[in-house]
Amino acid sequence: MPSLLVHSQPLRAFISTLLTRYEAVEEVAELVSDSIVAANLRGVDSHGVLLLLPYIEQLENGSIDRRAVGEVAAESGCCLTYDGQNAFGQVVANRCTAHALRLARQYGVAVVVARNSNHFGAAAYWGQRIAAGGCIGIVTTNASPGVPPWQGSEARLGTNPICMAVPGAESGGWLFDMATTTVALGKIHNAIWKGETSIPLGWATDPGGNPTTDPQAAIAGFATPLGGYKGTGLAMMAEILSAVLSGGPIATDVGSLRAGENLPLRISHLFLAIDPERFLSLAEFLKRMHWFTESVKSSAPAPGYHEVLFANEPECRTEQLRLREGIPIPERLFEELARVAHRLHVPLPPVSRAAE
Repeated sequence: MPSLLVHSQPLRAFISTLLTRYEAVEEVAELVSDSIVAANLRGVDSHGVLLLLPYIEQLENGSIDRRAVGEVAAESGCCLTYDGQNAFGQVVANRCTAHALRLARQYGVAVVVARNSNHFGAAAYWGQRIAAGGCIGIVTTNASPGVPPWQGSEARLGTNPICMAVPGAESGGWLFDMATTTVALGKIHNAIWKGETSIPLGWATDPGGNPTTDPQAAIAGFATPLGGYKGTGLAMMAEILSAVLSGGPIATDVGSLRAGENLPLRISHLFLAIDPERFLSLAEFLKRMHWFTESVKSSAPAPGYHEVLFANEPECRTEQLRLREGIPIPERLFEELARVAHRLHVPLPPVSRAAE
């Protein structure tokens, strides 16, 4: 199915206007909009504009407090616990990353956990915030349960991403963001919006636990752990650091973003910031990072590849391309957003048709 191209700034304004129609505070609407478009620009469409529809559903059914900002529940030295009080996940994450940078500058390291939050978009967005502040950032979150543990047949875990971001000027710095499943669940949703009838084998199983290439069966079934038992271990690690440590709901007690539940998600997050200047000068750190990444990239490419890329290089190249040419949005998804916009009297952003 064809896609439509929308440039980033009109898309940000469109999303922000839609959210303000649901009585989101303008500053909050702009933050959420920026996090969504940033993901699309980097080619991480699983965490881009397709999230807008479940966010709107939350606003319509009242399962998110559009005006909440949360509060610090406890602070002790470099450790801080934040209660999100059912605010937008982006609002909670924005405040927590600010606290993490504040504490890291004071103590050299900061450990900030949050509970009672909501979906905060791509973890990379928050890792980048910490890295832009001069610190190494590690971000994890739990998520709605939709993944069986390795050798299990019932969902007990979320896709539970883990992100690490490092300060640096080259290609935006080293930035690694991964789901602990083979792919993020949003990739399967995006395949459906694009009208694709097949997904790669290994992404998911059907409800009976059988491997499937049918995206509809995959959505009805389960995402698969990344690397078998290793993915389950990583997902549990993210759950421990985010939810167990923060005092928030764990695993199956977390709400669902897409199941139409009229219940708060009560998601938990972790934001870890490390100040490299407590160990060596920032200039020396960046020099060593440059040597390291260039050493990795100097490897002769394997057959079928023309270069070695490190984490964040592909996304930065995609961002430059999409800043010039526009962000592709599946036509079916855009039509659904257009119906919402029409109902709310929100003008649509200009679009062009992507090349076939």
